[in-house]
Amino acid sequence: MFGSNCYSGLVNHPKIKEAAIEAVKKYGTGCAGSPFLNGTLDIHKNLEKKIANYIGKEDCMIYSTGFGVNLGVVSTLTGREDYILCDEQDHASIIEGRRLSFSNYLKYKHNDMASLEKQLQKCEPDRVKLIVTDGVFSMEGDVCKLPDIVDLAHKYNANIMVDEAHGIGVFGKGGRGVCDHFGLTDEVDLIMGTFSKSFASLGGFIATDPAITNFLRHHSRSYIFTASITPASTAAVSAAIDIMDSEPERQQHLWDITNYALDGFKTMGCEIGNTETPIIPLFIRDNGLTFLITRELFDEGIFVNPVVSPAVAPNDTLIRFSLMATHTKEQVEIALDKIGTIFRKHNLIP
Repeated sequence: MFGSNCYSGLVNHPKIKEAAIEAVKKYGTGCAGSPFLNGTLDIHKNLEKKIANYIGKEDCMIYSTGFGVNLGVVSTLTGREDYILCDEQDHASIIEGRRLSFSNYLKYKHNDMASLEKQLQKCEPDRVKLIVTDGVFSMEGDVCKLPDIVDLAHKYNANIMVDEAHGIGVFGKGGRGVCDHFGLTDEVDLIMGTFSKSFASLGGFIATDPAITNFLRHHSRSYIFTASITPASTAAVSAAIDIMDSEPERQQHLWDITNYALDGFKTMGCEIGNTETPIIPLFIRDNGLTFLITRELFDEGIFVNPVVSPAVAPNDTLIRFSLMATHTKEQVEIALDKIGTIFRKHNLIP
């Protein structure tokens, strides 16, 4: 399985399974209501406190999905005369949140700080300016230039929101993400995360200050009008945080095999772009061939994901190879061997 987003490898951890089972025994399988009605339990509030402490923010609120977080936060926080500035490769959920906002929208070139500054210069100085970026970009595995973004935010009096969906479990102490990795948690106004990746569950969160969470609880429609996260999912996230904090060797092993795989693909001659994470794009640059190779690898026992338009530009199609902390060096070697054989067959590498 080289197609999972569970970088921590915790989806089958016995402690997480047990926590989910015990939550079902105590609370049942679901809340059958929104957080404002009957959908808030003590385990929800306890998890919000735990995540706020884990991420390093004053407060946190949890949503039913990660997509719902970006949809509900980005669409809600800024007004008609304000500005939302997004990287052109931000996740689709950020794009949808921006589409629902009444604010002015400015897009900057991917990880291009000169482009971001040019867009900031277009903004009225006394209006709210919210820069929204992925921490780790999900398709190509590169990392946002957060220190530079913070410098520009100071220069132009802007705010920052970072989507840590693919950074948590990978970067930072105990897997706290890119903001922690750069030591810039206090400089980022809003930190978003999802439970469906390294937390091995389902749902999402926004960590920020209490004034913002209070506003979102009363205005964010994807929070107000969606049923709450299930007790099992909630308990699983809590257990995952404990494991990531207490077992740093998991994260270290993830980086060991990531670097091993990166070296292997580079030596093989694969085009892998600017990745520096466990997300490794293998560029094919042909829609049909991307699907064909994905199928051939599947027949050889290797599961990877084809990424084609509109997820990427038609000439940027790729196979997304992603690693987990539970992978062994031997499994990576087998994958490298089979990928090499099939790529040579299609004249993609020497």
